[in-house]
Amino acid sequence: MPPVLLSIGLLLCSNVFMTFAWYAHLKELNQKPWIVAALLSWGIALFEYLFQVPANRIGYSVLSVGQLKILQEVITLSVFVPFSVLYLKEPLKLDYLWAGLCLVGAAFFMFRSRLML
Repeated sequence: MPPVLLSIGLLLCSNVFMTFAWYAHLKELNQKPWIVAALLSWGIALFEYLFQVPANRIGYSVLSVGQLKILQEVITLSVFVPFSVLYLKEPLKLDYLWAGLCLVGAAFFMFRSRLML
C-alpha cells in the first residue's frame, strides 16, 4: 500500500479515537466529576496515539510536516462533523461547509507542488 494511503488510513483511525476521547464524555459522563472524564479520555487517547504516531512517521517519509498537518485537519473535520451530528445530535450547520472549503483551500496550497506537473 502506498505510504500516503496508509498514513491516511491510520490518521482516520486515530481521529475516530481522538474525537471520542475529546468529546464523547460531554454526552456520556456529563454527570461525573471531570477527573473521571479526563482519565477515561486519556485511556481512549492511548489508542489514538497508537495510530497517530505510525501514521505521521509513515506519512513523513513522503510528505512534509505542513502537508501532514493539513491532511490531519481535513481528516479531523471529516470525522468530527458526522460525530457531532450523529452521536452528539448537534444540528448540521452551514458553517461546517465553509470550514471545509477553507480546508480545501489550505490543502490545495500545501499540496500544489505535488499537483503541478
